[in-house]
Amino acid sequence: MPTDRRRGWVVTLVITLVAGLVRFWDLGRATDEGTPVFDEKHYVPQAWQMLRNGGYEDNPGYELVAHPPVGKQMIAIGEWLLGYTPWGWRIMAALFGTLMVLLIIRIARRMTRSTLLGALAGVLLICDGLSHVQARVGMLDIFQALFLLAAFSCLLVDRDQVRERLWQVCSDGRLDPATWGPRLGFRWWRFGAGLMLGLACGVKWNGIYYIMAFGLLSVIWDALARRAAGVRRPWRAALVRDTAPALWALVGIPLLVYFATWSGWFASETATDRHAVLLNDDVGMNGLPDVLRSLLYYQLNVLDFHTHLTTPSTPHPWESKPWAWPMGMRPMLYYYESGVPGCGRNSCVQATMLIGTPAMWWLALPVAAWSVWRAVFRLDWRYAAVLVGYGAGYLPWFTNLSRQMYFFYATPLVPFLVLGIVLVLGHVLGTVEDHYERRKTGLLAVSLYIGLVVANFVWLWPILNGDPITHQHWQAELWLPSWR
Repeated sequence: MPTDRRRGWVVTLVITLVAGLVRFWDLGRATDEGTPVFDEKHYVPQAWQMLRNGGYEDNPGYELVAHPPVGKQMIAIGEWLLGYTPWGWRIMAALFGTLMVLLIIRIARRMTRSTLLGALAGVLLICDGLSHVQARVGMLDIFQALFLLAAFSCLLVDRDQVRERLWQVCSDGRLDPATWGPRLGFRWWRFGAGLMLGLACGVKWNGIYYIMAFGLLSVIWDALARRAAGVRRPWRAALVRDTAPALWALVGIPLLVYFATWSGWFASETATDRHAVLLNDDVGMNGLPDVLRSLLYYQLNVLDFHTHLTTPSTPHPWESKPWAWPMGMRPMLYYYESGVPGCGRNSCVQATMLIGTPAMWWLALPVAAWSVWRAVFRLDWRYAAVLVGYGAGYLPWFTNLSRQMYFFYATPLVPFLVLGIVLVLGHVLGTVEDHYERRKTGLLAVSLYIGLVVANFVWLWPILNGDPITHQHWQAELWLPSWR
C-alpha cells in the first residue's frame, strides 16, 4: 500500500465531499407535479407502506411487489427523516451514491498502490451520468451497486490479508511445501463480503450472480496465494483448505442475511402472502413450517412475475437490450415536460435522462479488450478482478433476451468500468522507472482525458438534473439518433 496514508484519506474525504455536493444539488427538482417519476412510482409508495407498517408491504391487491425489501427500506429511512417529499424519497439514494465515490477511491488506491489513481477513480465516478442520475431517484439499483462494490472491496482487503498471513508463515519457517499449507483462520473481511452480498440480494435477486462470481474469485486468489507461498499443490490445497470456508462465508452468510432482511415480513400478520398457506390449497412444500412455505410461495410468485416480464409486441419506447449497454447506445428518459419557464424563454424543456457519460462509456469495449489481454497474457490479477465484477453484472442478462430490459440495469457495471479505465490510465502515466519526459507526456494525456470527461459531464448536466433549457439546447444534447 502507498505510504501516504494521511494524505490518502485527506484526498478521499475531499473528493467525497465534492461528490456529496454534486449528488445532493437541487435533489428535489425533477418531479411529476410533486409526485415520483418513472419507477419511483412503484418503490416510493411501497417504502412509505414499510414505514407505516414496520418494514413490510401489506397491499395484497397490489401484487407488483417484485423485489426484496432492503432497497425500499433504505428509501423508507429517508421518508422517515424528511417525509413523503422528493428529498425524503431520494436522500438515501444520494447518500449511497456519495459513499460509492469514497469506496471507489479506496479500492482503486489499493489495486494500483497510487493515491493519484484512486483520486482519478473518484472523479470519474462523480462524472458518470448513469450513476449520477441513479443516485438522485428513489429507485433500487444504487443501493445494490453500493453493496456489491462494498463486497468487492472486502474481498480485496481479504486477499491482501491472506498473503500477509502466508508471508508471515514463510518468514517464520513454518511452511511445509509438501502439505496443504496453513489454515488461515477466521477471515473477517471475507465474512463482511458475505454480509454485503446478502444485502445486495436483499435489494434485487441478480445479486446471486455476484455470489457465484466473487466466490470463485476468492478461491482462485487463495490458490494463487498458496502457490506464491511455495505450496506444491496449491489448487488442491485451496480445494481442501479454502473451499468449504468460502462456501460458508460467501454462500451461507448471504443466504442467512437474505432471510434476515425479511424479518419485518415474518413478524407481520398482514404482509403480502404472509398467510398464503391458509388461503391457497396448492402451496405445496409440505414438511416445512407454514411461515417458510408462505415465504417460498411469495418468492415463487415474484419469480413467475419476472419470468413472464417479456418484451411485448409493442416494446416500451425506452427499452434496451444488453448489447446496447456497454457504450450506452440506448439511454432512458425518466422525465420530460415542455412549456415550462426558467430558461429565459417563454417555453422551455425540462427533462431527466439516464445516460452514461460518453467520454467514459464509449471506451468500454476497448477497455474490456485490453483487460482481457492483460488478464490472459500478462496474468494481471487486477484486470481479471475487474472483468469478473463487470461480467457478473452484464453477461447473465444474455440468458433471457426475451425479457424486458432497461439501461438502469447497468448501474452495478459503472464502478468496474471506472476501475478498468483507471488501470489503463495507470499504464498511460507510466512507472517511476520511466524517463522523465515519458512521465510528463503520460501525465499530460491523462489530464486531457480527465478534463474531457469533466467537460462532457458538465455539458450533460441540464438533462441529468432536470434543469430548464431551450428546445434548441435539448436537441443539441441528443447526439445520436438512438438517444431520441
